[in-house]
Amino acid sequence: MFEVMGMRLDQYIGYTVEIIYEDKHGAITQRRIIIRSIRDGVLHATCLKAGAWRPFRIDRILSWQPVRGRTA
Repeated sequence: MFEVMGMRLDQYIGYTVEIIYEDKHGAITQRRIIIRSIRDGVLHATCLKAGAWRPFRIDRILSWQPVRGRTA
């Protein structure tokens, strides 16, 4: 089970969510992603802004919420 802010991310595999993320350099970004899988503390997703696959360490996700309605 993978939780951030008390909510389970693994229930949203295949769905679009919006995250606030802090990278290894301390830069904070907001992204819309489609969760593809979660393994070993890493969330694997398609970043809609970059249009590419990206890994996100779960311990660096500061906040997240499911995206409702149209995502395209």
